[in-house]
Amino acid sequence: MLDIINRWIHGPKGSKDEAKSRLKFLLVHDQVDLSPAELDAMKTEIMEVISRYVNVDKSSAEFRLEKDAGSVALVSNVPVSRVVARAV
Repeated sequence: MLDIINRWIHGPKGSKDEAKSRLKFLLVHDQVDLSPAELDAMKTEIMEVISRYVNVDKSSAEFRLEKDAGSVALVSNVPVSRVVARAV
């Protein structure tokens, strides 16, 4: 019951955090000056390189740009299922 009251008073849990996250995303992308198409192309190229060495779950891969201490970083989370055998 308390949970229902809190949601009614404060709105859906996490909606404020979600809006804040989206705003940060937009601000960082404006600073980096990458179009959505360029960012998608970069993600595709990175996934191609990673796939040469390991099997990955492309549908679960995440890429985002984050600003911290005056610099921008590409942060990724790419689930790896196994290492690919390579001829030396």
